[in-house]
Amino acid sequence: MENFASHLEEIFLTVEENFGRREQHLEQHYNDVLQALSQRCDDRSAGLEEEKKSKLESLYNQLLACGQALDASKELIEAAQEIHRYQDKRIFLKAVMPAIRRIEDFAKEETDFTLSTHLEFTTPLADLSDVKTMMDSINVVPAPSAPVINPQMPNSATQTSLRVCWSLFSDDTVEYYELYYRPVLEDTLADSTSAPHVSKVKVKETHCTVIDLLPNAQYELWVTATNTTGISPASEKALYMTVPSTPVIKLRECSSCPEAALVRWESGNTNPVDSYTVELSAIGTDSSTSGVTESIVAVPTCQCLIQLQAGQRYLISVKAVNIGGQSDRSEVLTISTTGTLFYLMEETAHPCLSMSEDGFTMFYGDEELPISAMALDENTFTRCVAVLGDLIPVRGRHYWEVEVDDGTEYRIGVAYEDTERNSYLGANNTSWCMMHILSPSRHKYEFLHNGWSLDLRITVNPVRIGVALDYDRGTLSFFNVDLAQHLHTFNCHFQNYVYPCFSLDNPGALTVHNGIEAPRYIFI
Repeated sequence: MENFASHLEEIFLTVEENFGRREQHLEQHYNDVLQALSQRCDDRSAGLEEEKKSKLESLYNQLLACGQALDASKELIEAAQEIHRYQDKRIFLKAVMPAIRRIEDFAKEETDFTLSTHLEFTTPLADLSDVKTMMDSINVVPAPSAPVINPQMPNSATQTSLRVCWSLFSDDTVEYYELYYRPVLEDTLADSTSAPHVSKVKVKETHCTVIDLLPNAQYELWVTATNTTGISPASEKALYMTVPSTPVIKLRECSSCPEAALVRWESGNTNPVDSYTVELSAIGTDSSTSGVTESIVAVPTCQCLIQLQAGQRYLISVKAVNIGGQSDRSEVLTISTTGTLFYLMEETAHPCLSMSEDGFTMFYGDEELPISAMALDENTFTRCVAVLGDLIPVRGRHYWEVEVDDGTEYRIGVAYEDTERNSYLGANNTSWCMMHILSPSRHKYEFLHNGWSLDLRITVNPVRIGVALDYDRGTLSFFNVDLAQHLHTFNCHFQNYVYPCFSLDNPGALTVHNGIEAPRYIFI
């Protein structure tokens, strides 16, 4: 009912707009007809004035001619009377002959006693054909002009729909509009025979919601207007975007520490998005959440480093944003800031290593791999059977533990990201490690950096080794966790971020335990 009522309101507004345009149309035609008639009246008055002037000039000239003839007659009569009074016959005869000749000449002149012009004025038929055309056109509605489609407004879309608006910059009367749309595909040429199918929607309002679209897709739209007379030209084409697909958080590439968390995700969209929004909410001690407590907006890439409070648990989700609006929230990632959490970076692992499903255990089998299986790239360890851990790039204190049986030879420590992949850990100046070597007489432990080794005799073989990294102090320490025993500390002011590194020198398994709180004795 609410939708129907809203639809009725839109139709009501459309009727009001059409009535207003029609009223303005009639008023314009009325003014045009009056103006045409007024112009005809002015032209006719000017013609009558010219005809009147011509008649008066003709009558005036005829009146002048009559006056001149009367004056000549009067002069001849007076001259004859004067000659008639002469007493001297000789003088009379001498003067009378010229007078007679003058009278004869005057009599030969014909005087026109008809009027030189007609007294009636001509009344030509007025040509009112154009006025008649105007009168007839009052009942004819002109074809609409081209509509103007509006640019896309923010938050005007969902993943599968677009709200499109347009307008008319004229007083046209419109019965309905037709909105055309098609997806824009980068690999399809404009003149290609395989161009996307054009869809069409017929509406009566100046807006429309197009549905059943693809997420994060670009669409080309244009609109025409139609009435009883014809169809308008098409509007200019406009580009609209649907809302992006929901991002997918990459759990194995996320890491955290007591002060921060690094969250990475996949866009899941073929077209680029404008930005991302990361939302987080704190989990209380009673496992309750208070909704979104913080939003980080305008994140340009598919990762975000978030500053957090130590000893807390957070729920983190991601949204993708473009001009159309925001996507749905991603699946929630739970982050604990009790300790440092990271996963093994499988892309750095030597081909002989395999990883557990949870990303915390590495296995070195005793079977030999064929040459074809030894696919290597510049980021893969080639000589040392090793792998790096994806430690969060945050300075401060980090702690993790390594569990390995005493029959396995191993190297554990830290290394720069660009440490040499064809070198052993501890044999260069970009890595620091603790190495376990099996000898016939004893277990040997060395602490290596840049090829230099410190040989310490350890009486109890550690099964679980704690590794403590302190950027502020510039130390890397090793502990026997079971005995809470300090083994060794490297002192080095790390210029760049380091990554945990783990290597097996003979077949076996190694498990990393992280995300745990460091014991109190670690950073004393």
